[in-house]
Amino acid sequence: MKKTLPVLLSLLGVALFTFIAARAGIHPVMEALSKVGLGGFLLLAACQLVVDVGLGIAWHAAVPILSVKRLMAARLVRDSAGACLPFSQLGGMVIGVRATMAGVDPRTEQGEELHWPEAVAANLVDITTEVLGQIAFVLIALLCLIGHHDAARFVWPLIGGMALLSLGIAGFIWTQQRGGATVSKVATFLGRHIAAEWRDSLIGNTAAFQSRLEELWSRPDRISLGALCHLICWTGSAAMTWLGLQLLGAHIGFFSSVAIEGVVCGIMSAGFLVPGALGVQEAAYVALGMIFGVDAEVSLSLSLLRRGRDILIGIPVLLIWQFVEMRRLRHERSTPGSRRKKVISPAVTAIAGNIKNEGASRDGKTSEDTSFATAPRGL
Repeated sequence: MKKTLPVLLSLLGVALFTFIAARAGIHPVMEALSKVGLGGFLLLAACQLVVDVGLGIAWHAAVPILSVKRLMAARLVRDSAGACLPFSQLGGMVIGVRATMAGVDPRTEQGEELHWPEAVAANLVDITTEVLGQIAFVLIALLCLIGHHDAARFVWPLIGGMALLSLGIAGFIWTQQRGGATVSKVATFLGRHIAAEWRDSLIGNTAAFQSRLEELWSRPDRISLGALCHLICWTGSAAMTWLGLQLLGAHIGFFSSVAIEGVVCGIMSAGFLVPGALGVQEAAYVALGMIFGVDAEVSLSLSLLRRGRDILIGIPVLLIWQFVEMRRLRHERSTPGSRRKKVISPAVTAIAGNIKNEGASRDGKTSEDTSFATAPRGL
């Protein structure tokens, strides 16, 4: 069933996309896209890169212990995987965790790579602050939507959805802060679906994982700043929607673009299990465009521009990431001793140290012989 559901959702998404494209017509869509041209398309891609930089800054605002450069790169990989690979958003998040571990941040790791507990904690906090910013953005979009003809069909369902999402994110935050048993179960579940060498690091360090989460959530000012930065980035996405519609010949106001982008993002979040939101994104743009007098072919063209922009950015990012991963794997294979050292968890190190201390005491050795058996380094 786990493997059947994504395939089924993908097929339904393809069917929905085909139906919308058939209703809009291929020739009108191509005519609308021709108005944008290569220059307009590259302009949209450049604007998206600016937003991606902002997303890295927003992540750093909530997780300041990691460098902006590392977080920008990890965020690019996470979004590119979700947009370009046949995974749901959950698959992109797992790849994002792996990308967060890549590289070296001398400020925090002294030349060592991050372990899974640290990387997962950093990604969970970023995802949570992004959802907090998204909730605020969707509420602003609803205010922009109220009063428009036929908007009632979206307003009340979205209000209900945002209320449920707010309750869910509140529970998610509580779990991260105080749900130690739940976090341990989640870590064990994730451990069954990752490589063995990372599994030991994650499951063996659930206490350190929970400690890292509590440390990050102990700074509400940082969390609030991260959510605010994400809200600004969501507003930037609305600006790109406005620009795309202008290039396509649909001249609507900026606040109307905020309403369209906010509601579309809310609908896409509800369909997060559909790989690439295929069909869901197109249906949302077409339905919202009708409220503001945007033709179906223009709304579909806007969705295609968004997908093309994501592919233009995402494919090179994933290729570069694969190159970095292969280089890291070759380095690990050439230095098996250092690899084993990084995989061993702090808990195992502490146990080994205690055993060494006991053996040294029995043999009458001095404390200098056992000075290496110190407490494990914190995350």
